[in-house]
Amino acid sequence: MIESQTALLYIMVMMSAADSEMSDREIARIGEIVRQLPVFRGFDADQMADVAQECAAVLAQDDGLETALAQIRDALPDHLRETAYLVACDIAIADAKAEQEELRLLEMLRHTLDLDRLNAAAIERATRARYATA
Repeated sequence: MIESQTALLYIMVMMSAADSEMSDREIARIGEIVRQLPVFRGFDADQMADVAQECAAVLAQDDGLETALAQIRDALPDHLRETAYLVACDIAIADAKAEQEELRLLEMLRHTLDLDRLNAAAIERATRARYATA
């Protein structure tokens, strides 16, 4: 069983890698999220690379995606599920455009976390608004 902070990092790593490329913007955004969000208070940021490697190892297994999603679901209490979707959306849009693979992963995450479609849409809309440019 993984910890809730680890589960949130798994989500961000998975979202970043969904299109087969972890961009510098996505990696930088993951670091910003870990430094800024209260949910990561007390987390040692030096562990991020280790957690990313753990996540990659899980994903490399047979049925790795399903295993990772199950670990995430089991690790997150109800009150952090919307936060999990929020960080996923943040990473999906970090490169200014969510690719099809990222959108599919968001859908899978929404179902795994049993998020209400209306709440998920509100999080998606808030993310778009936050990243809007002039």
